[in-house]
Amino acid sequence: MPVAWRWALAGLIAVVALAAALWPRGRDAETPVEATAADTAVSGQQRAAAGLAACPQPAAGSTGAGPLAGLAVNCLADGGSLDLSAALAGKPALLNLWAYWCAPCAKELPYLQQFAQRAGNAITVLTVHSDPEEAKAISRLVGLDVTLPGVLDAAARVRTAVGAPAVLPISVLVRADGSVAKVVVRAFSGVDDITETVAQELGVAA
Repeated sequence: MPVAWRWALAGLIAVVALAAALWPRGRDAETPVEATAADTAVSGQQRAAAGLAACPQPAAGSTGAGPLAGLAVNCLADGGSLDLSAALAGKPALLNLWAYWCAPCAKELPYLQQFAQRAGNAITVLTVHSDPEEAKAISRLVGLDVTLPGVLDAAARVRTAVGAPAVLPISVLVRADGSVAKVVVRAFSGVDDITETVAQELGVAA
């Protein structure tokens, strides 16, 4: 075959291959695409619309103590990083570990909201979403009309730090000095149950 013909044939093959690659395909021909960070990111507008309370902030010079010392999490309200132990230092706290897919968690969260309103400033009540799906966490809280301050703990490091089992929900009762008073491995049955447990373990009346 003459050289000119061979170059022409090669050019034709290249054009056909390019056309096949660019030709539109139907839905059935598409292959699943793994989600990227851009697909799952939460915008500032979404956070604002959720109306979640701001996360507690560390006092000047506070470094925190106890098993949560040095553990960084992200605040659901604004996406910022937070030193959890330092932010909780100086006041008793109830950390509620949950996930958007957990049915008992969804039943319990409104009770925690009511308890927090009853307790006022006597204790910090903080939700800890123990799953990487931040957008779904925020959507779930909106659906439950829960506006408690919350953080994202994608790798469940809080659970590991306090030695809790791999179940949800879990509530961690933390003393003002950062030590853990109690790990409650069950869902609270109501506001009175939370009030009684907190009073018994932390000495906080609500």
